[in-house]
Amino acid sequence: MAPRVVLIGTMGAGKTTVGQLVATALNATFRDTDHDIEAAEGRPVSEIFVDSGEAYFREAERAAVAQALSTHDGVLALGGGAVLAPETRDLLASHEVVFLRVGLADAAARVGLGVSRPLLLGNVRARIKHLLDERTPIYESVAKHIVETDGRSADDVAAAVIEAIS
Repeated sequence: MAPRVVLIGTMGAGKTTVGQLVATALNATFRDTDHDIEAAEGRPVSEIFVDSGEAYFREAERAAVAQALSTHDGVLALGGGAVLAPETRDLLASHEVVFLRVGLADAAARVGLGVSRPLLLGNVRARIKHLLDERTPIYESVAKHIVETDGRSADDVAAAVIEAIS
């Protein structure tokens, strides 16, 4: 069993919103690994970061992604930092991975002040820029397809994802 498509990208790319639209269009189920982690932990990602630390969260994320990749057959959205783990990148190699690319202006507008996003504490624009600079080459190396999201509606992005994997 394998997901029909795996969506990756930084926060603000629209992975959850677009993933739900793609799942509906494909008559498939949607799953988000951040939601899986929150359900298993009984607390939001932001609390996990604060109370247990990023290293703890990343380990939980690696396990959640591995489990979802082997058991979910619908549309799967990964947390923005999931691709940082080499083990996760290795697992993604055999999957239909779409990178939802978002620019700084659109990402900042979508995440707002980032109060529920622990990696954005402080200067939100500067943190998003740093994350984009750090992670974009990794996303590009893992993805089989890249879909631009800037200035596009979620419906338009979802249609582009479906076209890319068809």
